[in-house]
Amino acid sequence: MTQQLDDVSYDQLRQLVGLVDYDGTRDPFPVRSMDAVVFVVGNATQTAWFYQVAFGMQLVAYAGPETGQRGHKSFVLKSGSARFVINGGVAPDSPLLDHHRKHGDGVVDLSLEVADVDKCVEHARAQGATVLEEPHDVEDEHGVVRRAAIATYGETRHSLVDRSRYTGPYLPGYEARESTVVRPEGAPKRLFQAVDHCVGNVELGKMDYWVEWYNRVMGFVNMAEFIGDDIATDYSALMSKVVSNGNHRVKFPLNEPAVAKRKSQIDEYLEFYEGAGVQHIALATNDIVTTLTAMRAAGVEFLETPDSYYDDPELRARIGEVRVPIEVLKQHKILVDRDEDGYLLQIFTKPIGDRPTVFYELIERHGSLGFGKGNFKALFEAIEREQERRGNL
Repeated sequence: MTQQLDDVSYDQLRQLVGLVDYDGTRDPFPVRSMDAVVFVVGNATQTAWFYQVAFGMQLVAYAGPETGQRGHKSFVLKSGSARFVINGGVAPDSPLLDHHRKHGDGVVDLSLEVADVDKCVEHARAQGATVLEEPHDVEDEHGVVRRAAIATYGETRHSLVDRSRYTGPYLPGYEARESTVVRPEGAPKRLFQAVDHCVGNVELGKMDYWVEWYNRVMGFVNMAEFIGDDIATDYSALMSKVVSNGNHRVKFPLNEPAVAKRKSQIDEYLEFYEGAGVQHIALATNDIVTTLTAMRAAGVEFLETPDSYYDDPELRARIGEVRVPIEVLKQHKILVDRDEDGYLLQIFTKPIGDRPTVFYELIERHGSLGFGKGNFKALFEAIEREQERRGNL
């Protein structure tokens, strides 16, 4: 059974999210952690139910017409430290409905918990960032939240939140709610413990611009770079660079398409999302087999990896001994990769909505701070098989 977050030590949590030693006093934009991944969807009520049933998340807060918020419904879900906020328009003239008509279901906000909202906004403004919301307080009987927001790629934003003086379930205006979904007998309390990283897709020629933007505006550092043969198949290619905050708890890979024979997964995303946006969210688990099994049983579909991937003697020699036997990985179609720091196990869902845009990754880390470079070719070939079935390759 999956070990619960309450039972995970600080050292284990550091491993789960790739945390490193970090001195925040020298950081011009001190980010503590992910605060929330915020979505706009076509039907928030049904989507919130889906995440409870299929992802094992718990409903913790709600705002909507019944609480005085007339324009839209908002459901707050948690799993360990991961928080999803699911928003959907109610009023016919809601701007959320306009956003959904253009983009479909997607992420509008990668909200960050910061130590000092005003300091972050001051630095961001000085570096040329667009401030969407000036620092301000919101409060209720549970205390005060200081917040602001800046714009990033596409129509995505980063809300900046300081909830150190707040004890409520999410934000002022939200009421505490509990899930009514009944979990199967014997099911683990949660299926994942944290958001490991969030991947953004940007237009051709824009990746380096946004990498430099995160370096300059938010003080993020470069973690990794994948170009050329690292990240190409016989038909399509892309380029990717990874930025992170100082403690590596917040990691943002950024992808752009590369010229190739056919349409890449990034091209497909940009076409169907109508612009740059968040492509996939990686969820950290310490028992990928248990998590995957539960999600499959609930109807979540995952990409298939051919048996030849596991039968390759070079793979077996490269990965060495890992926690899950290779035959079990083969049975569940889980990818494995090793680097100088350790190894990781990972698997990817198919797109979860009607449009071929947003999908998820499950990742179990054992020392590795990487992103599965050795699996890129197998992963992209699996994605291309799905693109071809959709007629979009």
